Amino acid sequence: MSQPVPLTEIWRGPMAESVHLGHAVICDAGGSIVEAWGNPSETILPRSSSKMIQALPLITSGAADAQGLTTEQLALACASHNGAAIHTGRVARWLSDLGLTDDDFRCGAHDPQDKEAHKALLCSGTSPCQVHNNCSGKHAGFLTLNRHLSGGPEYIAPDHPVQRAVLEAFETVTRETSPFYGIDGCSAPNHASSLHGMARAMAWFAGASESGDVAERAAVRLWQAMVAHPALVAGEGRACTELMRACSEPVALKTGAEAFFIAILPQRKLGVALKIADGGTRGAECAIASILVRLGVLDPAHPAALKYRNAPIVNWRGVETGMIRPAAALA
Repeated sequence: MSQPVPLTEIWRGPMAESVHLGHAVICDAGGSIVEAWGNPSETILPRSSSKMIQALPLITSGAADAQGLTTEQLALACASHNGAAIHTGRVARWLSDLGLTDDDFRCGAHDPQDKEAHKALLCSGTSPCQVHNNCSGKHAGFLTLNRHLSGGPEYIAPDHPVQRAVLEAFETVTRETSPFYGIDGCSAPNHASSLHGMARAMAWFAGASESGDVAERAAVRLWQAMVAHPALVAGEGRACTELMRACSEPVALKTGAEAFFIAILPQRKLGVALKIADGGTRGAECAIASILVRLGVLDPAHPAALKYRNAPIVNWRGVETGMIRPAAALA
């Protein structure tokens, strides 16, 4: 099947009022498709779901160890964080340890998603800095790698040594030649692949061994850092953080803009990639939670699972009007 299929439904009363169509793939460690919905060959931009791939050269180059990076910093390199104090404080210290300032970032500034951090900025009349950007941890990783490679300051340029290293890692783990790239919200290149390629890459992470080659050891360090620090990967109230905490075994999860999501299941050596065609985040969150339930790593009765699948919709008076639930293909 080449067309997107229903993955998430929005019910109001007795009818499905809206449907989120999409594609999803589950791969084993060998890269073979275990199960798929829609079109596995769909060309996609994985957006922030590719951050653990973009962080691979940080470790394989020796830059992470040369700088003495902690598991918290590795988790932040893979993060799309809320801009809470637990995020910005750590990224700011990382930047300071490099002898750099906020001006050395190339990600741009935006208001933090964290309510308390946003309120603090508003009350103080202070504008957000680039450290508040949800991708500032990834960019701190880029700057660390850049120092190791002795690159120039424009580390987000597609032909810069940092981004050439990222592309090489991306094509290696997806086992595809990327057909093009788009510029992400944080201004770094974001490389395209097939959905199968991204699921294959996540399955490679899941199957990587601590006794493997330098790339496999780097992969293990990254997913372990994500699992160890789910609050740093996203933040309180976010699906990545809540679902990682809820899983019955280690599972690394990462969302991406425009309704992308990945999962790395090391104990089962499986990788998951999914894309909701209309870009609706609620559809992607319900779909990934439903796949985790389907794979037996998430209890459907867990509060975090119920928040994202079979979740009640209430109106402004608190009256339950419907629910968000998986479509039949994922139910």
